[in-house]
Amino acid sequence: MELKHLNAQGKGELDYDYLNDILFFKIKEREYKKSIELEDITLDIDTEGFITGIQLFAASKIFNLEKELLRNIKNWEFNIKVERKVIFVNLTFETIKRNKIIERGQNLIRESSSFLTDSEVSCKMEV
Repeated sequence: MELKHLNAQGKGELDYDYLNDILFFKIKEREYKKSIELEDITLDIDTEGFITGIQLFAASKIFNLEKELLRNIKNWEFNIKVERKVIFVNLTFETIKRNKIIERGQNLIRESSSFLTDSEVSCKMEV
């Protein structure tokens, strides 16, 4: 079975909720349908069945960074693959501390009982 693919290069946005330590990456201009909550993350699904948003709770702990640095994320990328109800998320970003670039990344693998379309999504933003 061939995977559906969504290339959203340059169409992303991010938001960081400092008070609640929630980091949110998403693809702009996609019609939201529903969310799936899995452990420490929430995934947003669009009307075509693609995962188009990722919310990470306790983000400073996940990435072992000071909360202030999550306010300064510059370049970031996520790649998501869904196959047979298993979700593979690769997320990387850069932030700046005292004029030094700090790179962070996280690979997440989650199983979902929800029906998800086998697909691949990639989104990259450079500032």
